[in-house]
Amino acid sequence: MNYDSVLSDVVKTIEPSGIRKFFDLASDMEGVISLGVGEPDFVTPWHIRNEGVYALEKGKTHYTANAGFLELRKEISNYIERNTQVSYDPKGEVLVTVGGSEAIDLAIRSIVNPGDEVLIPEPCFVCYKPCTILAGGVPVPIVTKVEDKFKLTAKQLKDAITPRTKMLILPYPNNPTGGIMTKSDLEEIAAVLRDTNIIILTDEIYSELTYGRKHTSIVSIDGMAERTIYVNGFSKSYAMTGWRLGYVAAPKEIMQQMLKIHQFAIMCSPTTSQYAAIEALKKGDEDIKKMREEYDYRRRVIVDGFRNIGLSCFEPEGAFYVFPDIRSTKMTSSDFCEALLNKEKVAVIPGSAFGASGEGFIRCSYAYSISSINDALSRIERFLKSL
Repeated sequence: MNYDSVLSDVVKTIEPSGIRKFFDLASDMEGVISLGVGEPDFVTPWHIRNEGVYALEKGKTHYTANAGFLELRKEISNYIERNTQVSYDPKGEVLVTVGGSEAIDLAIRSIVNPGDEVLIPEPCFVCYKPCTILAGGVPVPIVTKVEDKFKLTAKQLKDAITPRTKMLILPYPNNPTGGIMTKSDLEEIAAVLRDTNIIILTDEIYSELTYGRKHTSIVSIDGMAERTIYVNGFSKSYAMTGWRLGYVAAPKEIMQQMLKIHQFAIMCSPTTSQYAAIEALKKGDEDIKKMREEYDYRRRVIVDGFRNIGLSCFEPEGAFYVFPDIRSTKMTSSDFCEALLNKEKVAVIPGSAFGASGEGFIRCSYAYSISSINDALSRIERFLKSL
């Protein structure tokens, strides 16, 4: 069988995730300290887990409605309204998905036609470009810069728009940089988009993890909710990565199309996870606060640590990543990460995994214990001295 001749030409062009590459390399080595994967080291709070356990014990293991339990959709709607002052109808404008990743895929596939351009601020999470390509769209990267705090500027956006522009992705708080967009930043973006037909996909999976200021959503800016697909989930804020549950909210005309894809590809999200998520939204605020405070402490430790060992490091204002600048070493980010892993057994992710503009940086997660962070910093300092 000539498999190369039968496989999809489009899929063959897509590179595997650069994050998983280094995760897999590290998993085969003993004694590795990993700051690579963006997963909370906290266990899902017990009262949330207990709702999942209870649902299983009671035999609540059947399908839900395609869009998810109505009770959960109501809680999601309430949560969004509390945080953005925007109301979504839980019966027609909210959909429960298998993680935020499915929500992103649904959003892009429901909007993008072959040849449509999707504007993607980079560096950014690894899935936006492949999902765009799989939908037949054309990813158009917009390079954000450390001197701009990795924000998307209104001028950059205006310069990137063409007659083929269909969607703008707003990945803030940002993975991998930790950059955020303030209300005034978003108002400038809104002013550029207001008289266009461009749809916004706002990925706000880290919205609860901001430091020093509360997150602002683009949907809260006048006139933006009607053109925005809002994506969020439970993985980061509630330490529920393995439960695989996210959600999307959008105007009903868009949601009807996303729901069709979800119906045929997924059917419904995991029932057990949905019961747990209801509990998380009802009683999980204090859990978020405690985890956010711990991340904030780790954030300050790791930023100071990188600066003390001689690497310039942007101070993140959101998510749980730092993006140190390694250009002073004259190494590519991939070479740096491979050498660091082999010599000192520290796993971090090359900035190039998040787009070409990430070259010269590395991503390190501080969703790990302080002891792991300090040990990793000591090993990185030793590595730098050996160069």
